[in-house]
Amino acid sequence: MEKGKWNAITDVEGVSVGHVTLDRPGDGDDYFCTGVTAILPHGGNWFEEKPAAASFVLNGFGKTAGLVQVEELGVLESPIMLTNTFSVGAVLEGTLQYMLDENPAIGDSTSSLNIVVGECNDSYLNSMRKMAVRPDDAVRAIREASGGELAQGAVGAGKGMICYGAKGGIGSSSRIVEAGSRTFTVGTLVLTNFGRGHECRFPGWIPPEEPAPETPVAEEEKRPDGSVIIVVATDAPLDARQLKRIARRAAIGLGRTGTHIHNGSGDIIIAFSNGLLTRHGGDEMTVTREIIKDDHPVMNDLFEAAIASTEEAILQSLLNAETTTGRKGRVVRKAEFR
Repeated sequence: MEKGKWNAITDVEGVSVGHVTLDRPGDGDDYFCTGVTAILPHGGNWFEEKPAAASFVLNGFGKTAGLVQVEELGVLESPIMLTNTFSVGAVLEGTLQYMLDENPAIGDSTSSLNIVVGECNDSYLNSMRKMAVRPDDAVRAIREASGGELAQGAVGAGKGMICYGAKGGIGSSSRIVEAGSRTFTVGTLVLTNFGRGHECRFPGWIPPEEPAPETPVAEEEKRPDGSVIIVVATDAPLDARQLKRIARRAAIGLGRTGTHIHNGSGDIIIAFSNGLLTRHGGDEMTVTREIIKDDHPVMNDLFEAAIASTEEAILQSLLNAETTTGRKGRVVRKAEFR
């Protein structure tokens, strides 16, 4: 399928992405190798104009915030924020403060607010226990978000992540779907931190050197099973139920890369559409909105676009990441291909 101009989630009109990357030594063997990534669903007020949204949990070993309400009401009210496991609270706090500053009515004359935060465990390279990410980092990631060309690899939340034993992190891709006189875009952004080197099925992949499965590894040197957060965006007018169907297809794109989803892996997919917005509040009892018919052939094309963009986004996270040194002098090398 045709790719968007930037081959990134930012090809979906209105979507922007911001990164804050922490890359500095701490005390002793500590090193801060982590960050925050903010995905802004459109250029307006996200609380006042809520994009349709859904999530799909492929394996639930994860510590996300906000997905319960997304599942119940089928909308987003905030940016989607990504960080490391122990920084979910700080990122939620910073994002909440940003939203409260932008919307004085929240929690006062109108309802409360649902912040969505996803995470992966970067403790092999990052001194995660020190919780170096602070609320201000989340605010800065939101404020610095932009459209267009997207920084990928070992940046933002992806700074300390490992994918298939090589350096992973942030990856993105997009596909264009044409249906008669209409054109829609599907864009995916991933935070990759999963898999063992021998599992990867990308053509030309050279597995990194790693201990054989039966080889004892010191407890402190063991790497977490890992996780992946997949965010699928589209401007096609899809409701929450249809977006959950899109999210499930993204899992196929993940599976195509080779992973069999480890026991301790958090594999979570969030899908949203800024082509179907719900205005906050109002006195009207009903709303009339344009939604794609389930039985229209374009649905199959949207499914294919979600699968293809997810698979390539994972590849892009490997291609764009650089060899990274983290805590205790540990090194994770850039992926190699023949």
